[in-house]
Amino acid sequence: MSTYALIRPFLFQIDGERAHCMAIYGLRVMPNGTAPAPDPRLAVSVAGIAFPGPIGLAAGFDKDAQVPDAMLGRGFDFVEVGTLTPFAQAGNPRPRLFRLAEDRAVINRMGFNNGGQAAAYERLLRRRDRPGIVGVNIGANKDATDRIADYANGVRVMSGVATYLTVNISSPNTPGLRALQDRAALDELLAAVREARGENGPPIFLKVAPDLEPADIDDIAAALADRPLDGLIVSNTTIGRPALRSRHAGETGGLSGAPLKELALERLRDFRRATGGTVPLIAAGGIETADDAWARIRAGASLVQIYSALVYEGPDLAMRIKRALPALMARDGFSSISEAIGTA
Repeated sequence: MSTYALIRPFLFQIDGERAHCMAIYGLRVMPNGTAPAPDPRLAVSVAGIAFPGPIGLAAGFDKDAQVPDAMLGRGFDFVEVGTLTPFAQAGNPRPRLFRLAEDRAVINRMGFNNGGQAAAYERLLRRRDRPGIVGVNIGANKDATDRIADYANGVRVMSGVATYLTVNISSPNTPGLRALQDRAALDELLAAVREARGENGPPIFLKVAPDLEPADIDDIAAALADRPLDGLIVSNTTIGRPALRSRHAGETGGLSGAPLKELALERLRDFRRATGGTVPLIAAGGIETADDAWARIRAGASLVQIYSALVYEGPDLAMRIKRALPALMARDGFSSISEAIGTA
């Protein structure tokens, strides 16, 4: 039995947000681990970035860029920090994070609580010469009068310390934010962030919601064809509620974890078809095992991101997934991750 399995019952007696803060503090004060040497069979290139493997930490775990190196030391091939808004904001009232243990799920309505881009910039500047891929997920302040300007400013501010940037327009917890996925608004947003990045800035990914209709998917694909970005993250949390057993099932907010698995996989396949494989895809949502990661890769994802599964499986999940992937590759006749992308 793992150490995490032994302490998890204690952690689950504590409010979810408090337990998360304790975890971040522990990672800050403990020495960073050293991840095993990368397996060249797992390497993949996306948007000109050489990823040592496909397993990343999704945004939301390290909102304020406090522990990216600690998580890289836990075996993650890349870490995405944030979501970071131009100015610090407290987020929504507590309680706002709920474990649905019976469903291996989480509901959150955090509301982009973070200390702002300036403070995170200074932290990332101090670690800029260290190895490791660190992406920065950017959002708009809740009270912004011009949210597109917030994203453009975020691109300008954070470009100097980010391996890549993610434009997050898919959180359900900032009222009206998902409206930026509508075609006209998305066209304006993509033009603004491309201009803000300039010629030599980092790659930019777009993070979309799973709660999309076929016409929405086609519109997003068409917008990316007209104003290309460097990748698409599919997907964020869902406002839908499949059959759930937990007493917290009725809480408002975004649902993540195991119940999101099939919906996120379906949306990944939808975007693979809609884009014709021309846009690199990063899969997120309901990924708990090597089999889950492998299914997303075969469905078209170049990379995968995990977060909610850490609540139930512990911080060493990335290493366990990576240890199991080569056997799945060999079973299906592939010698590298890159060969398998989109082959299902």
